[in-house]
Parts: sequence; structure tokens; C-alpha cells
Amino acid sequence: MNGVFVYMKGVILVGGLGTRLRPLTYTHPKPLIPFANKPIIKHQIEALARAGVTEVILAVGHMQENIRELLYGYDKELGIEISYSYESVPMGTAGPLSLLRDRLQTEEGPFFVLNSDIICTFPFEEMLGHHTLHGGDGTILVTKVNEPSKYGVIVTDRNAQIMKFIEKPKEFVGDRINAGVYLFSKEILKYIEERPMSIEKDVLPRMITQKVVKAFDLKGFWMDIGQPKDYVTGNILYHENNKECIMIDKTAKISATAVIGKNTTIGPNVEIEDGVEIENSIVFDGACIQKNSLIVNSIIGWGACVGRWSRIEDYSVLGANVTVQEGIYITGGLIHPNTLVSIHVLLQQTPVLPEINTNKESPAI
Repeated sequence: MNGVFVYMKGVILVGGLGTRLRPLTYTHPKPLIPFANKPIIKHQIEALARAGVTEVILAVGHMQENIRELLYGYDKELGIEISYSYESVPMGTAGPLSLLRDRLQTEEGPFFVLNSDIICTFPFEEMLGHHTLHGGDGTILVTKVNEPSKYGVIVTDRNAQIMKFIEKPKEFVGDRINAGVYLFSKEILKYIEERPMSIEKDVLPRMITQKVVKAFDLKGFWMDIGQPKDYVTGNILYHENNKECIMIDKTAKISATAVIGKNTTIGPNVEIEDGVEIENSIVFDGACIQKNSLIVNSIIGWGACVGRWSRIEDYSVLGANVTVQEGIYITGGLIHPNTLVSIHVLLQQTPVLPEINTNKESPAI
């Protein structure tokens, strides 16, 4: 519990289409994609609840019915309130807060805002303490990364005051980035209009000018898992951080001769046959890996079936109900749902579209 405010809100931005995580998001909204055998959004909600947040508001849009169905009754289980705010058109990262103005500005304390594709150690209580001490309008979680040019870089003074925010800089200006987790006081709402707006492009520059926003450095692991390669990397970091080499659901059926290597997550109702080897990979609910196949650094989607003696590697992703025939090699392929794969796929993160296939009854390549 936070020990400071009786009531606290947290807003999770789940209204996006999740296009970067296709083909998985063709059949499942991004917040419901399993991570460590639990939907991403549940990791975030549980972390907020542990920090004393009493109400989590989900800013929903795409596939909202799926999200509501999954979380039905979950609020009672955690002892918090879960509510929803619907955006009929995409409102960006700041616009959804304008729709919540009446609900947010009545609170005494600050509120958290999270991007829905962030997995980290979630230091919410520490952020709250930092925010309360500095007394500004906002606190941004920052983390160090090896490739800062992919993100928004944060530059601060020695007192954590944010001096600059540069989105995807072409030249090196620093290695500390915006981690997509915010703590705002209600004063932030004066910067936000009821239209599509971006926290990063529209709100932060004004806050930086007014010198009302500070940084809080994350000491644990962090990953934006919004793309397949980053999802696999995030899975590895999660296992390393939790000192748990593998995670296997109790309903999975795994042959005694199969080798489940490090940083691997096996979901419920998965079948893994003799001689299979898997490492640094994720296998979703109901998938089947047949005899003597190899899976490395890849994601096997719901109900997918990998034929025997096949090899899937290099951040390949099989969408839901994909069938890979015997002896197939896939490296870097993004295979859309319900596709039948009958030839090798050497595409390096190029989508394999069912639309280009000639078998109308069962898409095939």
C-alpha cells in the first residue's frame, strides 16, 4: 500500500490496434497477449494494486469486448475497482485523459498512466515517494537502453529535472529513455484538449518548459514488448530477472525426451513430442510441436502445429492456428493466422499473408 493517499487511480492505455505485434494481434488484442503465461494487462493491474491503487481505468477501443470478458470478476479478486473509458476513434496517449477529466480532477492525489506494452519491475511505490517529495506536476519513469535511437530520449539535470525530450534522435544525446510509465498530478489536465493528442509530442514539451516534470530512474529490467523481437527479448529478461529459467503450465504435456532450454515459456494445453528442443521461446495455449523439431528465439501462437523435423528460429512468429508441415525451415517469418506452411520461409520479419495463397479453403504457402 502507498500509505499516502486513501484513493488512487491508474490509467492503462489499451485503445491501440497493436499493429507492431502482428500477426498475434490479428486474433487477440495486445493487452491480452500472454506474457509469462499471464495476459500483459494482468501484470500491470496486479502491480498497480500492490502499490495501493484503488481503481484501474482502462482506456479501451480495439477489441474492447475481449478485454472486458477476460477481466470480468478480476476486480473483486484483487479487491480494487476496474472501470472502462471507451474511445470511438484513436485518441493517442494523451487524448484518452481528456475523456477522463471529470474522474481525474476530483482526486486529491496523483494518478498513474501506463502504456499497455510495457513490462518491467514496476517501481510504483518508489515513484510515488519521489513524486510527492519533488512536488511537481509529473514524474516519468526512465531507463537505460543500448539503442536509444528507437525511443524518446530524456535529458535531465543533476536534480532529475527533465530539460529535454528528443523523440528517436538521429544523433546520440543520451541513453536514458522514456519508459512509458507516468505519474501525474491533476494539474496535467490543463495541458490536454479533448482531441487526439500525444503525451510525448504535445504534453511533455510544455511541461518541460514550465519545469514541472522530473525523471525517476528504473533500477530493474524493462522492455517495450510491442514488437515480436522485443517480446522475445522481454521474455528472456523476465526469466533472468526472476531467476526462473523455464516456465511450464501444469496442463502442458511434454515428452520425457524433449529438451526445454533456458528462458522458455510453455502455455496451457501444449503438446511437445519426442526429441523436440526449445530455447528462448514462447509457446501459446493449445500449440503442438511434433517430433524432433527445433524452436529457437520464436513465438508459437495459439493452436499452431509445427510438423516433425521442422526448424523455427530467428524471431519467427506463428499466428493462431498456423500449420507447419513436416521438415519446414522458417527463419524470421511472421506467419498470419490459419496459414498452412508447406515450403521454407526465409523472409526476415516479412509478413506471410494468407491473401497471397491459392488454397482458399486453407491458406498455404
